[in-house]
Amino acid sequence: MADVTLNAQKREGTGKGVARQLRLAGRVPAVLYGREFDAVHLSVDAHEATLLFHSISTENTILALDVEGDKEPYRTLVREIQTHPWKGSLIHIDFLRIQKGVMVDVEVPIHLIGTPVGVKNDGGIVEQVIHEIAVRCIPSKIPKSIDVDISHLDVNESLHVSDVEFGEGVEVMIDQANTICAVAIPRAVAAADGAEEGEEGGELDEGGVPLEGEEGGDEA
Repeated sequence: MADVTLNAQKREGTGKGVARQLRLAGRVPAVLYGREFDAVHLSVDAHEATLLFHSISTENTILALDVEGDKEPYRTLVREIQTHPWKGSLIHIDFLRIQKGVMVDVEVPIHLIGTPVGVKNDGGIVEQVIHEIAVRCIPSKIPKSIDVDISHLDVNESLHVSDVEFGEGVEVMIDQANTICAVAIPRAVAAADGAEEGEEGGELDEGGVPLEGEEGGDEA
């Protein structure tokens, strides 16, 4: 996966006052940290960062952080993005410096491919439970996404984490028994079928329990 680049500048001082002044100037406070690496306080252009984050998957994209005054860009992952609660503007960004050959934990999006036979033939609907999967691997093995073919799924069938191939060197960090998606009967259809079965089985009381016939009354 090719790195994308974001420019950054070192900043002096920390605290709410410094952060407020940076935001007024159109910049976002940030910090770069990593294993055996002293944290560096930075700032990035708010507009540039916002446009970039809208165009990439921030959970698993390697980002080249080009810090003004340093010889080479730092290869990083975005570890946390704080935004304003209602404006949605960037407030603070944490970057994790990554090292070649050192494993990292990332979230990889799941993309479902194809139309299940249960949808085509029986009007089923796809219910996706998991949209991202936590994996651990070295930076060069980070998948851009996990594409899964679900065209074979019929109604009442499901796909689990254990059914997916993640590639060599990629360790899945969640329970393999977890369901990724399932093909279900639409609720309206299921409810109608249940009502029909109730009618065939005789009259039901208020609790849904079949009423006994007159012949089943108390004996004298």
